[in-house]
Amino acid sequence: MSRTLVAPIVRPLTAADRGPVEAMTSGAGEFRPDEVAVALGVLDAGLGIGRQKDPDYELAGAELDGTLVGWACWGPTPCTIGTFDLYWIVVDQAWKGRGVGTVLVEEMERRVAGRCRMIVVETAGRADYTATRAFYERRGYRAAARIADYYAPGDDLVTYVKNVPPTA
Repeated sequence: MSRTLVAPIVRPLTAADRGPVEAMTSGAGEFRPDEVAVALGVLDAGLGIGRQKDPDYELAGAELDGTLVGWACWGPTPCTIGTFDLYWIVVDQAWKGRGVGTVLVEEMERRVAGRCRMIVVETAGRADYTATRAFYERRGYRAAARIADYYAPGDDLVTYVKNVPPTA
């Protein structure tokens, strides 16, 4: 089987996607239950589930053959001018390494073009996040800061940034 992705559809997320997003995020193997709860809270805010929709949370899903295989959330960083955070990007375990994450990052970068000068991504420094950090580096993000033991003892925060050129 090919390891590359063929013809993904990037689409808006809807309330009907909450269950698949929860299953995908819980099943990723990287996130603690409290982190999954935060991801779902951000999703709910971005969709307006149980509250007013927060326009600062932008969402996209990647779908193949009618199945949601990845999702992402980003938005402007409060108290900054032109800085955006990539808050969450999750790819279904069965689809990792097949281009879903790339499609979602490229969609986010396309959507923030003209509004953004910098994208910030925070991720873990643990060994099991080596592939995640390499993913960002291959897409032009650079490690800008590291805070030891941030998430937990032995679990550093690694902050990546990518400067976005102004659009013509």
